[in-house]
Amino acid sequence: MKHTIKFLSLALLIGVVSCSAPKDELADKKDQLQSYKSEAAALKVSIQELEDEIARLDPEFRKNQRKSILITTIQPEQGDFEHYVEVTGSVLSKKNVNISAELSGRIEEIVTREGMAVRKGQVIATIDSESVQRSLDEIQTQLDLAKTIFEKQERLWNQQIGTEIQYLEAKNRMETLEKNLASLQLQEDKSTVRAPFDGTVEEMLVRVGELVQPGTPIVNMIGEDDLFIEGDISERYIGILQQGDSVDIRFPSIDRSLKTKVTAIGSVINPDNRTFKVEVFLPKMDLVKPNMLSVLNIQDYENSEAVIVPTYLILQDNQGSYMFVVEEGLARKRYVERGMTYEGKTEILEGLDGSETLVDKGFREVGDNFNVNIAS
Repeated sequence: MKHTIKFLSLALLIGVVSCSAPKDELADKKDQLQSYKSEAAALKVSIQELEDEIARLDPEFRKNQRKSILITTIQPEQGDFEHYVEVTGSVLSKKNVNISAELSGRIEEIVTREGMAVRKGQVIATIDSESVQRSLDEIQTQLDLAKTIFEKQERLWNQQIGTEIQYLEAKNRMETLEKNLASLQLQEDKSTVRAPFDGTVEEMLVRVGELVQPGTPIVNMIGEDDLFIEGDISERYIGILQQGDSVDIRFPSIDRSLKTKVTAIGSVINPDNRTFKVEVFLPKMDLVKPNMLSVLNIQDYENSEAVIVPTYLILQDNQGSYMFVVEEGLARKRYVERGMTYEGKTEILEGLDGSETLVDKGFREVGDNFNVNIAS
């Protein structure tokens, strides 16, 4: 019994020793790894400090130690640089008008319909002119009598019979009635509403049988020509945009474009959005309708002798904007003064003359005086 107990105790002791041994070995390895990392970090700092000291004493040392970076290059563009202001405009018509009645009466007939194209002078609607017609008949009867009296009075006057006053009164009455008749005939003519210009009936504002008065709108009509585009421009462009400036117009809904000019510039600032109106001439075009949306690109700047670079190549630091140029196999930092930017291209006012070779692909990986290898 004693031998059995001793055997079991020995087995348990061996098991405990065998389990703890691998754990102690793993912990030792982790400690050793951490020690190596600390030594490596300290060694790296020492190496960097020593390299910096050597580089201060020998500038060529840094160039020789640095690995070449593979890049591609491009040349700056030289030539015409244009900048445009992009705004949204709307097509309007100078002949978008309401045609009103000039005579009292009821709408007797509407000849046209909405969306119908009409020509100048074409009948649009007619107004009942019965009262005017009755007055015309009455005046005509009076005029016929006045003419007869005048003719007889005139014959008597020619024979030296009667007085001059009788003759003049007869003549005056006849002429007055002729003028009254002409006036009523004009009113009767106004009972027929006609198109004042070529265009399209946009909306009928009355119905047959409605009573209208002088000034009552009858139809809304839009002319086929005299279209223009109006847009709102920020007030910061006052004095920059001028009448006659070039404008590129695009109609997104019909995928059409054209080039035209600014015809008028507003002189009043809208206090709500701090903009002023600009008007652009629009020639007659198929499919272009009033109130159609358009995009205006108005040229506000041009330099015919500009140095132009891709905008994405321009970087920024505390001293300003800079780019990398390639000189003698090295990337050199070159500070530049930026001008206008448009559609991904920037005008360079100072710092480049256009003959430089610019770092393109790889420009974010290089630094000042980095060795570079230009890909073929």
